[in-house]
Amino acid sequence: MSVSVPPQPLADIAPDRFKQAFRAYPAGVVVVTADAGHGPVGFTATSLSSLSLTPPLVSFSIATRSSSWPHVEQARTAVVHFLGSDQEDLARRFATSGIDRFAEPTAWRRLPEGEPVLADVAGWLRLRVESLVPAGDHRIVIGRVVDSWQEPGRRPLLFHDGAYLPV
Repeated sequence: MSVSVPPQPLADIAPDRFKQAFRAYPAGVVVVTADAGHGPVGFTATSLSSLSLTPPLVSFSIATRSSSWPHVEQARTAVVHFLGSDQEDLARRFATSGIDRFAEPTAWRRLPEGEPVLADVAGWLRLRVESLVPAGDHRIVIGRVVDSWQEPGRRPLLFHDGAYLPV
């Protein structure tokens, strides 16, 4: 006779060990910008993922403690910027807290619909925010791609083992 033993709940992995696991996994670097009517905001992310071809959906995550979160939460649209291998300074600028990320030397303009778009990036996706999904101390933003632009031949900026890597 076989006796079924209920499975023990898995213990959470320690935060440092969790970070260590993802340090071994390279990720593309993007900057996400939005404007919910209070001025432009933006942040660096490595969480961009394509979700669906039909309809064209992508996702990225944002920490709820981020200064950009309250603005992204209210925004109806956002722009995801693909960074080129020569744009580590831009990635660092948008990852820095407590500064005006859109001040000089950041070059940017507004798209016809009003979204802030960065100059000289490798490409961008204009998104309509479809859903905000709670996920621990982050939110997953799901957006429908409504427009895009890509500069052919640009090599991407990657993040790996705690450092930016030009490819």
